[in-house]
Amino acid sequence: MTVTSRTRTAFNSQTAHVIARAGLIARGVIYILIGWVAILVALGKSNREADQRGALQLLAHQPFGLFLLWLLGIGFAAYALWRLSEAAFGVTGEGTGAGPRLKSLIRAIIYAGFAVITFQVIGGGRGSQSAQQSDWTAQAMRHPGGRIAVGILGAIVVIAGLVLVAEGARRKFLNYLRTRQMSPRTRRNVERLGMVGTVARGLVFTLAGALIIDAAVAYKPSKAGGLGRALSTLHNQPFGKVALFAAALGLMIFGVYGLCEARWRKV
Repeated sequence: MTVTSRTRTAFNSQTAHVIARAGLIARGVIYILIGWVAILVALGKSNREADQRGALQLLAHQPFGLFLLWLLGIGFAAYALWRLSEAAFGVTGEGTGAGPRLKSLIRAIIYAGFAVITFQVIGGGRGSQSAQQSDWTAQAMRHPGGRIAVGILGAIVVIAGLVLVAEGARRKFLNYLRTRQMSPRTRRNVERLGMVGTVARGLVFTLAGALIIDAAVAYKPSKAGGLGRALSTLHNQPFGKVALFAAALGLMIFGVYGLCEARWRKV
């Protein structure tokens, strides 16, 4: 390998590290914010939706909020680029199999969407994310086979949520971390954060998917609304405040774990 090739390889590797870690930080921060909004809702101190847009709108009204939103938007774009590179070249720790690469592609699309939402909030957008998702569901259901497609999407989300629960319970996330660089105490703490946070995130996703399926079966698009609708549904159940508070705490724990992942993730 020539000196130029080695330099280019080192540069590309360093760039990938920076992009990945910026994206992981953004992901951790947004889950902390979503959890915080959900806690405010549980305490009756906010009527915002506990989803990505609601969290970003809350941040927009804080000191230096616009600056922080720009950082988050760039971070989400970086996360999408990193996952897109994994989809193209393979996932570190999982090889170049089609399954991991497909998951990375889906994550790239999702976080590209988060970047778009962030820049919409920066531009003054005030729409409801849950209402928008319900509108998309309604439009899909108007087409032949639309209800089936929506039901299949809900099933995919449920499966993804259950996979997250299993990965959290089995501590699979440790495979992606440079645990040898951690002290024993740090490793135990990161492991606990990852397990609790990943299981909580998976359960919320499972509920969101179940609501999408219910919307398709009952032909009521308003029941589909993603993360915000799932947390709102929890809030409306018996002992809903306690359930919402627990879910919010779990999402915040996942956010804190996400910041740890930004520090120790293998890239």
